[in-house]
Amino acid sequence: MTKVRALVLERQHELALRDIDLPLETGPGQVKIKIHTVGVCGSDVHYYTHGKIGPFIVNAPMVLGHEAAGTVVEVGAGVTHLKVGDRVCMEPGIPDPNSKASRLGMYNIDPAVTFWATPPIHGVLTPEVVHPANYTFKLPDNVSFAEGAMVEPFAVGMQAASKAKITPGDTAVVLGAGPIGTMVAIAALAGGCARAIVADLAQPKLDISAQYQGVIPVNIREKNLSEEVVRLTDGWGADVVFECSGSPKAWETIMALPRPGGVIVAVGLPVNPIGFDVSTASTKEIRIETVFRYAHQYERSIALLASGRVDLKPLISETFTFEESIKAFDRAVEARPSDVKLQIVME
Repeated sequence: MTKVRALVLERQHELALRDIDLPLETGPGQVKIKIHTVGVCGSDVHYYTHGKIGPFIVNAPMVLGHEAAGTVVEVGAGVTHLKVGDRVCMEPGIPDPNSKASRLGMYNIDPAVTFWATPPIHGVLTPEVVHPANYTFKLPDNVSFAEGAMVEPFAVGMQAASKAKITPGDTAVVLGAGPIGTMVAIAALAGGCARAIVADLAQPKLDISAQYQGVIPVNIREKNLSEEVVRLTDGWGADVVFECSGSPKAWETIMALPRPGGVIVAVGLPVNPIGFDVSTASTKEIRIETVFRYAHQYERSIALLASGRVDLKPLISETFTFEESIKAFDRAVEARPSDVKLQIVME
């Protein structure tokens, strides 16, 4: 163990920049990474404000942060695809490679997975971390550290688009224009959707999403979403509906949005169990898919960024220094409608 400076969630509502003991020995198959940029994620903020997410409870001080990019500074035995000096981003969830889920390729739903900044696992808001090389991905020269730290949330959008089984020319509806909803819309368009109807209550969020070609913003304070979908699809309905808000109310009317034989992808996570219209889902033969994090999406996400097909830079609202980390989290708690992604630069 090595004593290093980190942003530590001491307990609910209490953050501290202080020294803490963390494991920093580079073992076989691992790399040590000097952290450059870390994104502030909604789950990090939720642990700060609520002290827990579902069964994951902060019972001891925990380092926050899991959306990260940096530079390899040490390589463990057996690592051949990375070298010192490589710019990288890291997939934060590490499964048991021998679990049945991993062997089936669904490693993201391995019950034994450990995930940065999910109790009791420490996150990466600290100068250096050690990570398995197999979950560390080299960044092309034209992809910045800031973009590299965006790969983690974008991978959620990629997982959702993959689960939807998009056909080129599809029309998508995205409920919620927050960071994940916007990235789901971007991934859906990159995956072949001709257009993405993005719905939200907050006009500033919709304005940000509307920067992307193919996005049709709908402010549901002013317009009836179902009527807009009917109008835009000549009464047929959307091919794909992504529920990204996590709002139970969204499920009350969601079955009116997809076309017969369409698909709903549940991305947002309601706090409590919800009910939905099974009868309409059955008579329309709606397929329902779910998303939990992502699997096999990092290389695809990086490839889209490197190609120029996807530009996530407009989603970075403000950047803070490491010493301003607490300020960054307090800003995130405000949930300003114009904020999409806040980032912390360690150097």
